Amino acid sequence: MLKFGLNQPVRRREDVRFLTGAGHYIDDDPPAGALFVQFLYSPIAHGRVISIDTEAARSSDGVHAVLTAADLVAGGMRNRITAGILELANGRMAANPPRPVMAEDRVRFVGEAVAMVVADTLNQARDAAELIELDIDEIEPHLSVDAGGENIHRQAPGNQAFDWTRGDEALVNSLFSSAPNIVSLRVDDTRIIANPIEPRGCHAEWIDGRLHYAVNSQGVWAPRDELSEVLGIGKSRIRVVTPDVGGGFGMKAFCYPENFAVAQAARMLGRPLRWMSTRSEAMLTDNSGRDLYSRVEGAFDGEYRFLAYRVSTRCNLGAYNSYYAQFIQTELSEKVLTGVYDIPEVFFRVRGFYTNTRTFGSN
Repeated sequence: MLKFGLNQPVRRREDVRFLTGAGHYIDDDPPAGALFVQFLYSPIAHGRVISIDTEAARSSDGVHAVLTAADLVAGGMRNRITAGILELANGRMAANPPRPVMAEDRVRFVGEAVAMVVADTLNQARDAAELIELDIDEIEPHLSVDAGGENIHRQAPGNQAFDWTRGDEALVNSLFSSAPNIVSLRVDDTRIIANPIEPRGCHAEWIDGRLHYAVNSQGVWAPRDELSEVLGIGKSRIRVVTPDVGGGFGMKAFCYPENFAVAQAARMLGRPLRWMSTRSEAMLTDNSGRDLYSRVEGAFDGEYRFLAYRVSTRCNLGAYNSYYAQFIQTELSEKVLTGVYDIPEVFFRVRGFYTNTRTFGSN
């Protein structure tokens, strides 16, 4: 049992290849003749989209297409990304507002994709993207779990996505009311950026009605399943490969809007496409981590032994649900809440809120 188990050293095989520059990453080997993709992202945190004028961009040098959400949908794509949704204690489900691949009538955070350009070269695609004119009627953004503001989604009044609990609240409260000693404090867990060495990227090619897709993700099965849903084709018609990946930290474990848009645009144009995020774009678009605060309380007996533990958390989900966000802040956090301590009774409450910030989604 222990031959390959506890306390056994594992010899690393990949280090020499990486240290000598022989790694093979997503941008190293695109399909032959692949066109370049550049996205236009919203500069506004919250607003109603009045118009997206792409005429000048379409006539720019080297441009093959300028596509909006309406174009992608007309080409056969579903403009909605699936997310994992919590079941609450009362049997109801948490809020599940639609998250578009590209914005339609409203933008909800700075960095939301609103259009894409496909061109012969990356510079041509970037130049054309700058010619797209956005007319957005700005709305006061809602940036904090404690701040007010217009509802971001009609499915989430007050911008609350869920109110989730675990434990016997009445019992824990009674233990606190009779405890000789109580400790209470607020713990703030600030938002973090995963910021891997290699930003996100992908390339897509359709051959005989089958999608050949490469992405620097943390696995191939989840991207395949998500692409199948959004593109409306069977899983057996999608081949996903992952080359070397320059860091992930949880934020590359699922598909992003750009992944679906690139695959769909490749289908519509009949040409292989390649896309690579820049560092600046990654700062706006990659899913963030944490961003929550908790009121943490402990009840102790006269000898300072734990009687009960009570935690109430308010977490920022960002503008939309990501694939795992609701579970990370609740069911996953529940598993590590007490650490290694023997605590007889625990009550854990988490309230999740939408804000006009980029989506939460990594640990």
